[in-house]
Amino acid sequence: MVATPVGTASLSLLFTILIVCVVFSAFFSGSETGIMTANRYRLKHQAKTGNKSAQRILNLLAHPDKLIGVILIGNNITNVAASSVATLIGLQMAGDSGVAIAAGALTFVILIFGEVGPKTFAAKHPEAVAHVAAPVLNVLLKLLSPLVWIINVTTNTLFRLNSLAKGDHKLNTDELRTLVQDVFLPKQHRSMLLGVLELDTITVDDIMIPRGDVNGIDIEDDLEDIIKQLRSTQHTRMPVFRDSINDCIGILHTRDASRFMGKPDLTKAEILQYVREPYYVPESASLPAQLINFQKQKGRFGLVVDEYGDVQGIVTLEDILEEIVGEFTTSMTDSHKDMLPQPDGSWVIDGSTSIRDINRQLHWQLPLNGPRTLNGLIIDTLETIPESSLSLRIGKYMIEVLQVRDNTVKTAKLAILPSASSSQK
Repeated sequence: MVATPVGTASLSLLFTILIVCVVFSAFFSGSETGIMTANRYRLKHQAKTGNKSAQRILNLLAHPDKLIGVILIGNNITNVAASSVATLIGLQMAGDSGVAIAAGALTFVILIFGEVGPKTFAAKHPEAVAHVAAPVLNVLLKLLSPLVWIINVTTNTLFRLNSLAKGDHKLNTDELRTLVQDVFLPKQHRSMLLGVLELDTITVDDIMIPRGDVNGIDIEDDLEDIIKQLRSTQHTRMPVFRDSINDCIGILHTRDASRFMGKPDLTKAEILQYVREPYYVPESASLPAQLINFQKQKGRFGLVVDEYGDVQGIVTLEDILEEIVGEFTTSMTDSHKDMLPQPDGSWVIDGSTSIRDINRQLHWQLPLNGPRTLNGLIIDTLETIPESSLSLRIGKYMIEVLQVRDNTVKTAKLAILPSASSSQK
């Protein structure tokens, strides 16, 4: 078959229509990727601030079946039109052989300029593309709504996709934690957000000051010793008890102690007048629950008790807040005198130091699913009370027991094994 002569104007018109079809194909392809990958949380924030374009995009995303329907209808119409026009151009320019050439050329053009190129650009700039495409798609959705409805009903009936159309875009705690780690935030802000998310996994028992480390006032002591203790203490609140902290009378605020410290004929009865009623906390309470309880009680200090009612330690509001914002002091050596760095890179650590504090300050990963203190971890691992100069390995950490007294590990030297340290680097 011989090619049919055609006027220059007619051929130019066909090429113009073909270019328009390719442009529309690129628009629909890019719109699909741009809108579907746009950050919904940023769009919701923009919509709350009055951004109408963001709200328009969210309205489209609220009905993904309709959105995808109108995009695919538009994309298929333009691609079919482009194919028809390319066939006419091929026939008029080269006859039957021109049809095959036109089909191959159009496939390449559509693939590069109508699909891959626009989708790649939209994936890199999803919100910019979404804001441009949303008004056009809204108009097309209204114009093609009958056709979109027919297609969606047919598709949902045949493939039972109606239940899948309602996607759940809410994030659970683990997914939100991953999101916080990936987003661009200052390190301190990211650390605080992660601290809030981890509160649910921590109980009062994990962060309390153990009973053996509690600095309290035994009202049975000599009055002079009590006064001396009050003058030298660095704590703002101290439990007052008789013989044992299990027989706690109450809590004394050192600010109140200044009212009677200068009295010449001070008695223990006068001291007890300033003691406030103790507040007890179950050791299994989660930190979010305890934070709310402190808020309700207008309190900052609690005695931690076990299931038998025995006092196991104390917890303060500051202890909970430090789990979120970190230590309130800026110097590790000032705030953790029980953790002393050594020239060889190891650390000499007090046995009563909590494993959580060690991990948080040194960025280590000592096991947390057992004993709470370094002493407990060593004894639990050995299943016996160790002797000094004994060494053991826990994971990638080498622990050397330095001092044992009263059946407890008082100090130990910890270091990361060289092989583990080099592999981290």
